[in-house]
Amino acid sequence: MSNLPFSPAADRNKAPILERLQAVLPAQGAALEIASGTGQHAVWFAAGLPGWHWQPTDFEAQALPAINARVAEAGLSRVAPARRLDVLAPQWPAEGPAFSTLFDAIYCANLLHIAPWATCAALMQGAKRHLAPGGVLITYGPYLEHGVPTSPGNLAFDASLRANDPDWGIRQLAHVTEQAQHARLALLQRHAMPSNNLLLVWGRQP
Repeated sequence: MSNLPFSPAADRNKAPILERLQAVLPAQGAALEIASGTGQHAVWFAAGLPGWHWQPTDFEAQALPAINARVAEAGLSRVAPARRLDVLAPQWPAEGPAFSTLFDAIYCANLLHIAPWATCAALMQGAKRHLAPGGVLITYGPYLEHGVPTSPGNLAFDASLRANDPDWGIRQLAHVTEQAQHARLALLQRHAMPSNNLLLVWGRQP
């Protein structure tokens, strides 16, 4: 039994997210994962997308050894060593050499609601810099939508986030879309997911 850090939420949502990624993404490519956390998604997706190379990252330097250990435990050769990445930094990653190649997909789950609002604009601008032609940014998590009733669970979750930190909270999809437009990214696909989450696919505007 592994003693690595474990997220029950990541374990619950990994299968439905992978199913959607398999439908959205081409057969092969290179992916950058923002805020990899425990590395559970990186391992699961790399195994389920055999034509893809995966670059995990996290803001917390102490998370990186556990991500690498989980990858090693899974015996995956297409996952690069995890690197520390601060979304708000003008260079990705801020430490060590910058990424030298563009990515066909950038994946970011459950970050925007537990980070300052400036993180949204930084994520979109970073995607603009690092996406290959035809590449997509994929975000996953809860959102507030105009005209769409918010579930009681998400309302309570939003209140608890804001009580913990006034800069946190579930984001309005319209506001996220505005930040994407500033980076010349458009919302291409919206997929409803379990537990009142959305998987959103963003790509370059024509």
